[in-house]
Amino acid sequence: MEILLSFFPMIRPARQLLTRQLRLPIFLQDGEKNVLEACAGKLDGATAEERIRKEIEEELGYRIVEVERLFELYVSPASIMEKIFFFTCSYSPAQRVSGGGGLKGEGEDIEVVETTLENAANMVATGEIIDAKTVVLIQYLSARTRAPRSV
Repeated sequence: MEILLSFFPMIRPARQLLTRQLRLPIFLQDGEKNVLEACAGKLDGATAEERIRKEIEEELGYRIVEVERLFELYVSPASIMEKIFFFTCSYSPAQRVSGGGGLKGEGEDIEVVETTLENAANMVATGEIIDAKTVVLIQYLSARTRAPRSV
């Protein structure tokens, strides 16, 4: 079973970190050179929480201790066994340990993009964000920030 992690860190007022990188299948099919998406990776034997913290540090350059697991989804249960664990967390400039960008030894060349949640939602609406896991996270977090808090 392929298991991916998807992560959308947040600071107030509602700023998020995204990655922008070449995704060869999308480039070959649609000519899109760079894709905006949430930080993600494969478990490779680690727990979901361990792996997402490692991916955050490698791709985004932040050392995060606590992450919030939001939910889990199967990508397409009728055809593949891929499951995605969705996370979020808070981050601050004090937690920045590097420029991020991924591991060069793994062929990663990742640009870190900081934006507002509102702008990310607009990028979904205009088709600038086309990655499904990222769209799910943006929509979920947008709804959560609009929902009234119960006392």
